[in-house]
Formats: sequence, structure tokens, C-alpha cells
Amino acid sequence: MAAAAVRYLRSAGAPTAAGPVEPLPRPDLRAVGDDERTPIHPAEFRRVLGNFATGVTVVTAPATTPEAEDDPTGLARLTGPAGFACQSFSSLSLDPPLVAFMVGRTSTTWPRIARAGVFCVNVLGAHQGELCRGFAVSGTDKFAGVEYDAAPVSGSPRLAGAPAWIDCTIHAMHTGGDHLIVVGRVDALGTSDDADDTPLLFHRGRFGRFGPLTD
Repeated sequence: MAAAAVRYLRSAGAPTAAGPVEPLPRPDLRAVGDDERTPIHPAEFRRVLGNFATGVTVVTAPATTPEAEDDPTGLARLTGPAGFACQSFSSLSLDPPLVAFMVGRTSTTWPRIARAGVFCVNVLGAHQGELCRGFAVSGTDKFAGVEYDAAPVSGSPRLAGAPAWIDCTIHAMHTGGDHLIVVGRVDALGTSDDADDTPLLFHRGRFGRFGPLTD
């Protein structure tokens, strides 16, 4: 699986240690056969799992300029940085410092992140619900009117007002059904001194904020 991940990253133009290999097509969406599926309707799956409240992030990557003939994704026409809203983010390991996020195989943003080989996770605050909605929409300039600077190692967009950021290099990639599991090695991280540190939460299809329990 690790070898397959490296081959995929090479096909997307991301830096790797060994020499070039033949580009691979993007993986098919179907990852299991019909006889392997359990009788769980997708709507019921979403309804039940929606009871698990999560934080919200925006995963960003710096702009790349691929050549069209070397771009199997057909995304060479896209310019500027890349980014998408992501709930499925988690810390993974303390030593070495690793984090992970999950992204759909049909995502048009993921190939651009893979090409860059680096990313920055922006942990959103409770005041950034509209910002999150903007990064959840495809086919638009997600960075229009968005204030950001460059993360110190990767150069990925670091969004203004985000309570925390984690600057990473892609470490590994694994398949997980109709999603990909992307592991990043943390190169730098920090918090914003002037940002509201109340996190943005997502629960049952709605945004919310954290509040302490009272007796």
C-alpha cells in the first residue's frame, strides 16, 4: 500500500525520493465488490454518524503550475492555491508527529494537494462558519476575498483568524473505501494569539460552538 501511495504521489507530481515512474490513473471510486457490502443505507449511515460532533478545518496547499501533458487529472488549467473544508481530521502520532485527514476519491482538490506534496490544516474558530461554507463549494475561487499568509515551511495558505494551524508534508496515503486516508508529517504548527479560540463544531448537519458544562 505504501508503494501504491508513492506511485500515486509521483503521478501527481509530488516530490519523492526515488526516480520517475509511469503515471497511474486516479483510483476508481468503487473499492469493494457488491458481495462485500453490508445492508446499510448511506442515508442511515450519515444520520447515525452525524451524532458524532467534530471540529472543522480547512486543508490548504500552495499553488502549483503543472504542464497539461503531465497532468492526468485534467486540472492543469486551475491556478492559485488549493483548499477544501474537512471534518475528518485527527492527530495520529506524537513521535514522530503525524496527523491525518480523509478526502473523497472524487475530490477535485485532492490531486492539487497531492501534486504540491504539502498541506496546512487550518483549525476553524466558531466565527468562521461562512468561511467554511465557502471552502465546501466546488467550482469557485475559494480564496477570493480570503485573508491569508504563507505557512512557514510549506508555503500553504494559513487563514487569518484561525485559532490553530498545522504545517505538513505528505507522509503516506492509504485507501479507505470511497475515501483516501492522507497522513501528514508535521513540520511546524502554532496558534493565533489574536483569534477567538472557541472552536467551530459540526453536529447533525449544523454548525455550533463549544460551551462548558454547568452544574
